[in-house]
Amino acid sequence: MPSLPRLLYLLNCPSRDYLIAAIVFGCVSLGLFLDGEASRLGQYALGACAWTILFLLLHGEDNQVRLQVAIAILAATLCEYTFAPMYHIYIYRFDNVPAYVPPGHGMVYLTAVALARSAFFKRYQRAITTGVLGVGAAWALWGVTFAARADTGGAVLFLVFAGFVFFGRSPRVYLGAFLITSYLELIGTYWGTWAWAEFWPSWGNLPQANPPSGIAAGYCFLDAIALTGAPWLACAIESGRRVLQAPRLAPIRVEVESEQSPREHEEYR
Repeated sequence: MPSLPRLLYLLNCPSRDYLIAAIVFGCVSLGLFLDGEASRLGQYALGACAWTILFLLLHGEDNQVRLQVAIAILAATLCEYTFAPMYHIYIYRFDNVPAYVPPGHGMVYLTAVALARSAFFKRYQRAITTGVLGVGAAWALWGVTFAARADTGGAVLFLVFAGFVFFGRSPRVYLGAFLITSYLELIGTYWGTWAWAEFWPSWGNLPQANPPSGIAAGYCFLDAIALTGAPWLACAIESGRRVLQAPRLAPIRVEVESEQSPREHEEYR
């Protein structure tokens, strides 16, 4: 097992993008398998491990990416507590939001970014786009035709995902998100970590599979929020720093001479 300095060295090597992706895919496989039988206390232990791994993965990243990850975690956590315990669009085993989910979203976003900037994605973007859209379209078509559980909602989400790929500002990030999130959803539902409702509750009542075929679209929304919000947050932080570091002018003491009456002036003489 590599030591911490060795691991940090590997995370700063030229192939760090592929290493990040490999680590996260491995963590998804192992973590969701363990959570399939974990208690609530075990979920907190998995959460502590996830936060530790995320901080290690962020070593060597610039502040812009770290801000993007932070925004993705905040936005995803808000969505998790809205969609799961409130609307029950999907339900975790304990009808909660497990402790590893917020850092897990950070790891998923970082993986999408790492894949997007990798040499492989840059060189074969067109082929990857064709492959991802082809697989996604086939999955969505299966869901609305031959699948035992209808997946109209998944097909709608796939169309949204395709819109992100064709018209979004960072198509490679969305392609990377499709790979990691589709794998994540298939593993998580397979091990029974969570389950999707049969219909979209309060969202048109469309039938959906477990998981929906185009669920990557939801993660694309989070990615877009992170990519758009990070520059604004960086400007706000820099402005606040300038205000705090601005030199303070020392107050000038002004002495005011008191006016004396002629009689008082004579007394002092």
